[in-house]
Amino acid sequence: MTRVIFMGTPDYAASILEALIVADDIEVVSVYTQPDKPVGRKAILTPPIVKVVAEKANIPVVQPSKLRDEAIVAEVLATPCDMIIVAAYGQILPKAILEYVPCVNLHASILPHYRGASPIQQSLLNNDTQSGVTAMWMDEGLDTGSIIKVESLAIADDEMVESLYERLTHTAVDLTLDVIRNWDRVSAEKQNDSEASQCKKILKSDGLIDFSNAREIYNRYRAYTPWPGLYLESGLKIKLMKLEEENSAAEAGKIIAMDKESIVVQCTLGSLRIFRVQAPSKQETSVIDYLNGKRIGCGHPLV
Repeated sequence: MTRVIFMGTPDYAASILEALIVADDIEVVSVYTQPDKPVGRKAILTPPIVKVVAEKANIPVVQPSKLRDEAIVAEVLATPCDMIIVAAYGQILPKAILEYVPCVNLHASILPHYRGASPIQQSLLNNDTQSGVTAMWMDEGLDTGSIIKVESLAIADDEMVESLYERLTHTAVDLTLDVIRNWDRVSAEKQNDSEASQCKKILKSDGLIDFSNAREIYNRYRAYTPWPGLYLESGLKIKLMKLEEENSAAEAGKIIAMDKESIVVQCTLGSLRIFRVQAPSKQETSVIDYLNGKRIGCGHPLV
């Protein structure tokens, strides 16, 4: 029986935790996750999904605001275990914990590419044809540890972030179980730091678009739907679109074609077909209904 401390926060981590809980050769002895946070307009204090999963299985949960606090480190070191599994936890493990038992991180990219907070979105922003999950031994850096194993998968040209997230989660679950059961029989390979790239935390402002490059905007739509979503300077949100073509060059922002369900908007390079939008403080609607209300059509800018 392998005793595991688990550290993680979002759905990706919760799926891994669920697999560890039901495995008959693994015991999750404690779970560390981020503190409860206010959610929604009413700011209702809401626990991370990992906490919900752990409590349902009667596993002790710890939610430190800082994992580096001496009392928290002492608590981890006082918990008998064979391994620490980390998946999208959101905090750096201090050296004392890293030296306590082997620590494995499941990172949703093919390292050393896309170290950091948003690897799944970054793969879509860059129009990659492949993504994957890397299991690595953790060190004091951010996603810099030696690689135990990588599982790759193909990305479709029109794949959205929610679909890729779900597929990578399934991959991470299988990879985690494999590493726990075989870690004493595997060798690790140091990352090539010269090939490393970083990805940042996503901000609401990342969703602002200006109809410059159609392919780039479409990739942002794939990466940023549903959050932060794409929106114009006017606040109009683009809810459903597809890439029309990538090669035309003309004045950006004008509506150049319409049918009963959609419009085509010219970009500086390429064009986009838009189906649904949402005006500020309004319900989502078809773009045609929106334009009819504004009394604008072909030749006008979309605003």
